Amino acid sequence: MPDTQGREVDVLIIGGGQAGSAAGFYLRRAGIDFTILDDQDQPGGAWRHAWPSLRLFSPSQYSSLPGRMMPAPADGGYPTASGTVAYLTDYQRRYDLPMVRPVHVDAVHRADGGLLVRTGTGDWHAKIVISATGTWSRPYIPYYPGIGEFAGRQLHTAHYTGPEPFTGQRVVIVGGGNSAAQLLAEISTVAETTWVTSRPPKLLPDDIDGKALFDLATRRYQALTSGQEHAGVGGLGDIVAVPPIREARERGVLKAEPMFARITPVGVAWPDDTHLACDTIVWCTGFRPDLGHLTPLRLRTRDGLIPTQGTRAVAEPRLHLLGYGDWTGPASATLIGVGRTARDAVTQITAQLQTSQPPR
Repeated sequence: MPDTQGREVDVLIIGGGQAGSAAGFYLRRAGIDFTILDDQDQPGGAWRHAWPSLRLFSPSQYSSLPGRMMPAPADGGYPTASGTVAYLTDYQRRYDLPMVRPVHVDAVHRADGGLLVRTGTGDWHAKIVISATGTWSRPYIPYYPGIGEFAGRQLHTAHYTGPEPFTGQRVVIVGGGNSAAQLLAEISTVAETTWVTSRPPKLLPDDIDGKALFDLATRRYQALTSGQEHAGVGGLGDIVAVPPIREARERGVLKAEPMFARITPVGVAWPDDTHLACDTIVWCTGFRPDLGHLTPLRLRTRDGLIPTQGTRAVAEPRLHLLGYGDWTGPASATLIGVGRTARDAVTQITAQLQTSQPPR
């Protein structure tokens, strides 16, 4: 059972993954009273649920949280999902982050002097709340006519465990991003695959990795905040050419078809009535922010997001949102990017807490 003592804190972090850990590092360094609530029973965040062969897009020195370098893998390649879990576990232990788990947060409400956080094990009161719940628990599958009539198997990236179950099958892989390309590279070694995308995918140059993408995102953010134009990644491409992608490219399987128009009981069909029979459809169509616990605050706009200034919610300044993507900080959904955003958030939170202290 989780320790539920000390239910009043200055700062409460919801989510114990990479974003929550980075925020905890800076809060600890600032000497601020805080607690992290995590709904997982072990450290690692979303990385605990990634497919076993997944590797990061950057070397370990460019995939680290503040204060602690991620160890390089023994094979010298990019870090694995399991290696990232081990790193986050060590990180939380090293900095003695006050983690309470497993605790599921049901709702956040406004209250006198702060925010009331209701959980399955009782209530917490905090002057400031940092929501860092990520996106992994909200996989997104778009609607297509006939999607409920397909007799085969459908699954999302979030539920992919490896290529073996697809052996000998005909598999349609949907999506034009990195996950789709990586799954295609694996599944195509054991199955007949068809890749469909809404627009033609383009590989980034082989020398571009996550570090370079972070640098580009940073320059774009700096330009836009100063009123200048910047294309960011622009026409460079969509997909990082990690070694499995390069190998798939050499085999000639990185060929994408246009998006189908509907799903039939036995496969998919295009607008010209071309049909393709398949056994499985794999949806690599991304995720949505996990913000359901913030519903009582009524902050979301029609696009489903919460307007922010930096990480601070515009309509509820006692709430900060961290790690959900560029709208909460450039590259903040990445290991390399979330550290700087967490630092800036804690700087602002420190000022907020000092302002709220009664005079002595």
